[in-house]
Amino acid sequence: MDITEAINYKDDVIALLLSEKLPTGDLPATLKNFLVITENEELIGVVGLETYGRYGLLRSLAVRPDFRNQSIASILVEQIEKLALSEELKSIFLLTETAPDYFARKGYHIITRTEIPEEVQQSSEFSHICPQSAIAMKKDLQ
Repeated sequence: MDITEAINYKDDVIALLLSEKLPTGDLPATLKNFLVITENEELIGVVGLETYGRYGLLRSLAVRPDFRNQSIASILVEQIEKLALSEELKSIFLLTETAPDYFARKGYHIITRTEIPEEVQQSSEFSHICPQSAIAMKKDLQ
């Protein structure tokens, strides 16, 4: 398995996210700060990080069903957190409807939406893509 930038895998990223019922309409054109894991040049997982000042928004974490339970999501989260640290981000935020327990095991804790910095709240994920029922979570990096 190889981990690399997602730029050359945009169509595959969109297909995987759509298959997992995750939003694609607001993906950045270049997939800047998106990472993929491939095997034999075939996409098996993806994760993205949007930056807003000193804060990050983890989004689009998905692993193909036939590759689940092989720690691929953990590798992706670890790599995106390393990227966030290299960019000197203070905290990472996310919204999830299906994986709060998973992210809690990764050190994220549930917060209210009002605890999210204003610049992150302006993101499309927070402002209109994800439903109000999605759980907000945070992990401090520094």
